Amino acid sequence: MILSANIREKSFGSNLLYSGVDLEIQNGEKVGLIGRNGTGKSTLFNILNGKDKDYQGEVQIKRGAIVISSRQEHHGHEDKTVLEYIQGDLPDYKRLTHIIDTYPDSMGSNQTKIQTFSDALVRFNELGYYQLEDEIKQAFAVYQIDPSNMHRVLGSLSGGQKRMVELIKVQRSRGHIALIDEPTNHMDYVAKQAFIKWLRAADEAVLVITHDRDVLNNVDRIIEIRDGKSYAFRGNYDTYLRTNKGQITAEVITYDLTQKRLVTLAEDVVRFRRMKEKARTPGTIRRFKSQEQKAKDELNLLSALEKPSFWIDQESASGMTHKMTSTYDKYKATNIKVRTRTKEATDNSNALLKIDKLSLGYNGKALFENVSFSLRTGERQRLHGRNGAGKTTFVSAIMAEAQGANPTSERLFGSIQIDKGLRIGHYEQEIDSKYLKLTLNEALENVLRDKGLPISSQHIKQLLSDYLFNPSVDGDMPVSRLSGGQKARLQIISMLVDDPQILILDEPTNHLDLPSIEELENALIQYHGAIIYISHDSFLATKLGGKTVLIGE
Repeated sequence: MILSANIREKSFGSNLLYSGVDLEIQNGEKVGLIGRNGTGKSTLFNILNGKDKDYQGEVQIKRGAIVISSRQEHHGHEDKTVLEYIQGDLPDYKRLTHIIDTYPDSMGSNQTKIQTFSDALVRFNELGYYQLEDEIKQAFAVYQIDPSNMHRVLGSLSGGQKRMVELIKVQRSRGHIALIDEPTNHMDYVAKQAFIKWLRAADEAVLVITHDRDVLNNVDRIIEIRDGKSYAFRGNYDTYLRTNKGQITAEVITYDLTQKRLVTLAEDVVRFRRMKEKARTPGTIRRFKSQEQKAKDELNLLSALEKPSFWIDQESASGMTHKMTSTYDKYKATNIKVRTRTKEATDNSNALLKIDKLSLGYNGKALFENVSFSLRTGERQRLHGRNGAGKTTFVSAIMAEAQGANPTSERLFGSIQIDKGLRIGHYEQEIDSKYLKLTLNEALENVLRDKGLPISSQHIKQLLSDYLFNPSVDGDMPVSRLSGGQKARLQIISMLVDDPQILILDEPTNHLDLPSIEELENALIQYHGAIIYISHDSFLATKLGGKTVLIGE
């Protein structure tokens, strides 16, 4: 065992997050950590790596074990070069470098400092830091990324390239256990396969927060955080779905029996009270009073139990009996409500968007060349290519054309033709920074105002409720404090609020939990308009289908 944790309680103010989270990670074990958005997966990482100490419980890490953590966001590190960023997070690198760089000018004949300096040189060599730059350069080459990127500032990289930097940092750290938060968000297909290959072969233990179904199919075990507790499942994602169906089915049946028992107990309380009032002898009165109190006690005990969060994936649920399906539908967990107009009979003979031999680039150098396609109502178009090939640049050029603005890239050849006044819903890789200093209520007001829609507190509360926010609590929360999944739900609201005719999706399943991904997929399948999407989620691509255009080499 390399790490164990028993978190008896973790709260934020009056909000109880955990009431019994237990986990153990064995040497070399690969574990996926899943759970609904907001259940505290990232908080658990902060507890495990020592950043959060405000909890009741214990965390034990094997003596001498090095724990390495990845970052999901990079605010505050944008101006560092990739090399500086990786170096800054490596075990003991800062301290050793400081000693090696500064002690020769100050240690003189101080034997303590001389010994410290000598020990630092030995440790620096043991960790292989003299070869660090060459190793990072080789890692970039292995993942088919130009090694010169290691000297670029982190903020200039695409979302997928940043994920690759995190992966290279974790691999180079050579720790004993790696805590990795959503590693494949924004990764392209080559990088994701490289990560999965590393995951299978890595000597270190890995605890990975992910809802990437491709990754979850390559772990040894899955731990789910649900209702403040942890549930362990042996095997990969396919095994989890089967086991989860059986477990949740049993829980639903038990909960249904409990609800029926509550009705019976409430009736018993009334019945025994009436019988007590009608009784004439002291012994009979005491007997009915005792039975009434016993029913009351059990009623109060069962009434205090909170309803568990029940979710069974759609495919597994389809195999349940009609009676079980009816019972499950009655109690299943609330999911996001993605409201779009479903497919309808429309004239799709005219192209909403036409791309003709388009080439985009910067400083006269093309990112990609000769891309052509047209898009009509109801059609789906997938943009496929490596990170940095220009997919997001391509989408930005379309948005600029629709808004009558100048794109940040250069149009070297070709054209973009788009219907005037076309409503486009755009889901970006990362939420617009202009929202980060606003509260959730203020951000939604801005979204509605920017789209020329009426603003009312009732409409905002309905939007919050549809996407699993608590209107009375979450509306005043700063957007900067939202989890990745909550920010993703805010982006979906912004994308769909004015019933767009075209959706442009840039990795829409990133950050969403499994039930929300399923709901989004169902809504997109039924969506009446046209869709352009960028996704390296093979499950989503299979469900949406459509034509594929390759961007870049």
